[in-house]
Order: sequence, then structure tokens, then C-alpha cells
Amino acid sequence: MSKMKITLKLFGSLREAMGESAIQVELEEGSSVSVLRSWLSERNPLVEKLGDRLATSVNLEIAEADVILRDGDEVAFLPPVAGGDGAGDDGTSAVPGFCTISDHALDEAEVVSRVSGADAGGIVSFVGNVRDRARGHDIEYLEYEAYPEMAEREMQKIAEEASKKWPGTRVAIAHRVGRLEIGEAAVVVVAAGAHREEAFAACRFAIDTLKVRVPIWKREVARDGAYWVDDHA
Repeated sequence: MSKMKITLKLFGSLREAMGESAIQVELEEGSSVSVLRSWLSERNPLVEKLGDRLATSVNLEIAEADVILRDGDEVAFLPPVAGGDGAGDDGTSAVPGFCTISDHALDEAEVVSRVSGADAGGIVSFVGNVRDRARGHDIEYLEYEAYPEMAEREMQKIAEEASKKWPGTRVAIAHRVGRLEIGEAAVVVVAAGAHREEAFAACRFAIDTLKVRVPIWKREVARDGAYWVDDHA
């Protein structure tokens, strides 16, 4: 039977356990996502430990286990994301703001400027900062890792969904990656709308949904050790 080559991308705790971020895997043509998962499971016991919490994407789209792979596909196995503790007046959707992954310090004012305008009677921003304690540990710094192409695409979808749920709103999202010190901003979410009610609602929806869906992982470096947040879910 003919063979095909798949690019397997790994993130967070899986990448750390394998020691590689991308692997070229050769499979028989017609193989499914589940076959590739079995291949990885044989080489990394963390796959079974994560179980149903390990999602899969094929070419930047979430995929089920029975999806058939094709030569040249890019497949990523996605550990649970970092999460946290714990249209105009005519009825058309407003154009969402910008969504970006950045390895530079985030500027709240810049993110606000992306969605502000004469029609914005209310602008609500949320800034998530690195704090010095988490899960009973004294934190020294955090490291964020993302699947950037998929993360930005998913963030854009969230912004568009918010704009449809609350017509007239615009949402901008910026998230840091790399090493972040205590007090630095990890994420900025801004929503602008004609009135405060929809701006508050859109901002809350965007940050809550981001923490569930966007492929970004957090490694907490504490005084007593370092660990990926998905290891402690």
C-alpha cells in the first residue's frame, strides 16, 4: 500500500515530553487521525494520560478521530488549553477588530484603538496579568506557548461570534507568548459597542471563550518546580 507523509505538531507538555515540536510521520494512505494518535501513544504515555482532554486539529481545524488523513496534512495534538482559575443599527454585523499573538509586551491603549470609533458609546477592556501565586505555589514567571496560526484564526472566530451575538460590537484580542514576568499582561480583550451592556457582554464572552477554545498553553515556573497547567487540570 502507498505511503503518505504527515507533519505532526506538538505543543506544551507533549512537546516537552517528546523533545520535538514537529515530526514527519509516514503512514499508510487512508489512515485516520486515530491511527496517528496510536502511533504517538506508543511513543509518549502522556497521550493516554490526557485521554479525552487531548484534542486534534487537521490543517488548523478541529477534527474527530475518524477523519481520514491525506498526504501533506498538518496535524496537531492539542493538550487542554491554559484557561484560568477558576452589527450596526441596520442589523448587520460590525467588522471585528484585530486578533493577534505577540511575543512583545502588550499595549492596552493600542488594542483599544483597534475597536474605538465615533459609534462606540461604551468600551470595555479586560487585562489578564501574571500574578505571584497560583495553585498554592509561589510563581517566579510564566511561559506561554501557542499554535499561532490556529490561535489567531480561532480568536478571529470568537470576535466574529461576539459581533453576531451583540450586533454593532467590535472585539479585539491580543495574547502574549514567551516568558512573562510577574505583573506583565498576558492577554488584553477589548469590546466596543453603542451601549455598555453589549460591550460588557461581548468582552466577557470573548475572554471566557478564549480560555476554552484557543490553543495557548501555560507553563508555571514556581519556586518549588515548573509544570504545564494541563498537567494539573
